[in-house]
Amino acid sequence: MNLEQRIARLEALEAIRQLKHRYLNACDLKDVAAIRDCFAEGEVLIDYGPLGVFREREPFLALYQELACVPRVIDLHHAANPEIDLEDAENARARWALHYQNRDGETGATRQLGGFYQDRYRRVDGRWLIVETVFRGHFEVSRS
Repeated sequence: MNLEQRIARLEALEAIRQLKHRYLNACDLKDVAAIRDCFAEGEVLIDYGPLGVFREREPFLALYQELACVPRVIDLHHAANPEIDLEDAENARARWALHYQNRDGETGATRQLGGFYQDRYRRVDGRWLIVETVFRGHFEVSRS
């Protein structure tokens, strides 16, 4: 691999990291437009287990707005330990560990969740976008 290819690889890895963090920050900030911009248009796969499986971003965003975009819901998403595999110049996949905390500002109820995202990304018009994200939790703690 020559220097130009190595630099392109590092730039792609960093762009994918920034994309995932932009998505998680947008979720915490309840910024639906920014969440939308993280996903490719058209057919995608968003599989969040009990929350649902979505083949396009808009039905997912509608559910997100209904469940999360209310003042009492406080969310914190922290993804770490990325394992990113560049399949080629336009496609990648990654596994991320997630630690999620949620607080109901009215009742004080809290929830912690841990698990893994399995994502696929595609570069579209020079921008990396999420084309598939599957989350599976492996632990949860809830307190009233």
